[in-house]
Amino acid sequence: MDRQKIIAIIGLNASGKTQYVDRLRKQLASDSVRYIAFCDSYGAATDKSYYLQLRWNRHDIDAETPTTGEALERSFLLTGPDNEERRQQQRHLYELFGMKPLLDKYVITMSSGELRKFQLIKTLMARPRTLILDNPFIGLDAETREQLKQLLFQLVCEQELTLYLVLSRNEDVPDYVTETIWMTDETTFHSAPTPLSDEKREALFSLKPHDNDYWSDIVADLHQVSIHYDSRTILHNLDWTIRNGERWALTGRNGSGKSTLLSLICADNPQAYACDITLFGHQRGSGESIWDIKKHIGYVSPELHRSYQRNLPSLQIVASGLKDTVGLYTRANEEEKQLCRWWMWLFGVDHLADRPFLTLSSGEQRMVLLARAFVKDPELLILDEPLHGLDAHRQQLAKDIINTFCQRNNKTLIMVTHYQAELPSCITHQKCLTKQL
Repeated sequence: MDRQKIIAIIGLNASGKTQYVDRLRKQLASDSVRYIAFCDSYGAATDKSYYLQLRWNRHDIDAETPTTGEALERSFLLTGPDNEERRQQQRHLYELFGMKPLLDKYVITMSSGELRKFQLIKTLMARPRTLILDNPFIGLDAETREQLKQLLFQLVCEQELTLYLVLSRNEDVPDYVTETIWMTDETTFHSAPTPLSDEKREALFSLKPHDNDYWSDIVADLHQVSIHYDSRTILHNLDWTIRNGERWALTGRNGSGKSTLLSLICADNPQAYACDITLFGHQRGSGESIWDIKKHIGYVSPELHRSYQRNLPSLQIVASGLKDTVGLYTRANEEEKQLCRWWMWLFGVDHLADRPFLTLSSGEQRMVLLARAFVKDPELLILDEPLHGLDAHRQQLAKDIINTFCQRNNKTLIMVTHYQAELPSCITHQKCLTKQL
């Protein structure tokens, strides 16, 4: 195999990687070039009918929604003649990616690793000669990342692909890459990340509690919680008590139920009402509305990132966190705008306040969504893969803000990540979920 066919494009957030890829695609201009971008766990799986809670509201998936197998079959028929050679390639891809057990699932119900396989197979059935993958390892646990790296290497060998990997993290570069294109000066890329400034740290410490804050000894208490979808068990008899001031790392492989568990606490999952769950001292289903709960929770997740499909000004994205909406349905007043700008300043994105959200780099989008999660100064922070797509410099800034925020009274944290190095030093507890068979 010609090893020059595997190329890594590396750079800091907003260093021009996307613009470089756009130029590359125009230069190659051919039906044999395919590009997939992953700004979150879902990548190119977004559709306009998606909304934040859809993954948990399975009854909203209508009868005409195709299964994974049906969607792949439609894609197969659209990308070329239906002949035995192509059918053999399709069967080989299914076997290579272990897709047979997944063909009867809906795309929206898939784990991050399963979605990655679905998107790659759909793309590869068009028989591209050049494949460009932007952040392909985002949202994947360590074992799945390694599996994907080996799958990509095997595909390059078998199908004579030219493979471009666009990455923000040097540690994600596979060892079989032999050509690297730096979009940032290599010295700058490897320089020490910039920590939170003393000015910003002191400003964060100086924030005062709100009059309507919950001051509960136990923030969340889950007893014998079980979640099932069709014949699949996601969570089984789970017990978990989170006390005020604790900082939890929630870990587990893709598909182990981490996001489902968080959706119960965030009041996004309707099955929460059938479970024994107490939040801030209030039993779920005892009369409190989901909005009463959400007022006290700051939240960011791949599902939330995926649900922002309108090209709103970034300030408006942050302001939507004050109203617990996706998009802002009531106009922010001047005081609220100033508060949003303050949090954007803390995260280093205040200069992007008027920029349309969808024009930002994926790293800039993630910092805006982090500002949205913090804007209420909530008692409980739920951060599901909060550092997706961030380079080392922005990761350090975000971790410093999380650490400083959690040193204040009445602040509790739950954080999910598949990278141990992404966990802030303030973490005090860890809960690991095991995927149900």
